[in-house]
Amino acid sequence: MTRIRRVAAIAAAGALIAGASACSTGGGAESGVTLQYWMWDDTQVPAYQQCADQFHEENPEITIEISQAAWSQYWTNLTTQIAAGSAPDVWVDQASYYPQFVENNQIVDIQPFVEEDDIDLDQYVEGMADLWKVDDARYGLPKDWDTMGLVYNKAALQAAGVDEASLSELTWNPQDGGTFGELIAKLTVDTQGRNGLDPAFDKNNVAVYGFLPEWADGSQGQNGWGNLAHSNGWTYADKNPFPTEFNYDDPKLVETIDWLAGLSGQGYAPPLDAQSTLARSEVLTSGGGALTTLGSFNLAVYKDMTDEYGFAPLPIGPEGRKSAINGLSDAIYAGTKHKEEAWEWVKYLASADCQNIVAESGVVFPAIKEASEKAAQVREEQGLNTQPFLEQQKAEDGTFIIPISQNGTEINQIVQDAIQSVALGTQDAESALSAANEQVNALLE
Repeated sequence: MTRIRRVAAIAAAGALIAGASACSTGGGAESGVTLQYWMWDDTQVPAYQQCADQFHEENPEITIEISQAAWSQYWTNLTTQIAAGSAPDVWVDQASYYPQFVENNQIVDIQPFVEEDDIDLDQYVEGMADLWKVDDARYGLPKDWDTMGLVYNKAALQAAGVDEASLSELTWNPQDGGTFGELIAKLTVDTQGRNGLDPAFDKNNVAVYGFLPEWADGSQGQNGWGNLAHSNGWTYADKNPFPTEFNYDDPKLVETIDWLAGLSGQGYAPPLDAQSTLARSEVLTSGGGALTTLGSFNLAVYKDMTDEYGFAPLPIGPEGRKSAINGLSDAIYAGTKHKEEAWEWVKYLASADCQNIVAESGVVFPAIKEASEKAAQVREEQGLNTQPFLEQQKAEDGTFIIPISQNGTEINQIVQDAIQSVALGTQDAESALSAANEQVNALLE
């Protein structure tokens, strides 16, 4: 008997015993189980609702109820509900967060399920399945992947006399910024129409910033500084996942942060204390900036603006072009009363049936290789250039995984506070990052 049939048999037997009473975690369907499923990305909800509907059609004894909250609220709510013993049955998990759930025995080791149901781990993009392994245990199956690139305003490039094709060959270094730094200066325009290379440029009256950095980037720098630092030869720690010592005091990172923070002092990027509360994409599309970094997970933001905005790979640093690669999974709450049903849902989420539905939405690259290629085709049909992201994912030694460690929440805050203090000019990078590194490593003792 297959597992899904066993679940159906169990549900049917329960219905005979309990009559018309419901068995659910969240209200629920009559004579069945309702699983609570949490996620943070509102743009992905429609696709996953389709998955939930299809799953319910195939498994009528199991209903999926999806709840969505924005990123910061999501993790706050989840932490609160776990502490109260009333967390959702399944939630979308992220690599830098799951170790704390493992350490506190709050999520289920699904390796026995994976082995019993003979899940093919080779169907996923290389490296994604291993993100969720801790020794012989496994805490998730891959649902998607992402890499980083650049998004730019085409009109701004044209006005500056820059050929879009030249962006694929941009170079960067922390000493003079390379051709990437030169481009940023050229794209910066003051209120008198002078760009950042003009000796008369007024850095105190800027109309368009050449670059929009991301300073709220935790301990990872996935959306900006981490990519540049890795291209400069830096690594997060002695090993990853589960390091024993972090390297946030490394001079390679220090000089990277110094260079980025220096952009504001030159007028090429908005000062952190005066930075708009709008998302960088909103500042870009409102005309306040010309260039910023972009994750492949946000490509769809520009699907109706492809005549105005284009995409390019990250610049080539001293050690080559490097991009963070990340992916998500789905975690099963250790306290769920419906572990078997939760596994069936998680297994479905990681299957081609669901991931092909997600691919058709064109919002993210699913983790299954064939579905990922399908998603790329959908995006190309929308006029979105996916090549910078696909090529980076496939490039030899072109990606690195974000730090996976216990105490991820605390480490995120410590490192972010230190880097933001440099951006604000209240500390120098060497002092701030050395102190942060001591605090971070003390958490591992």
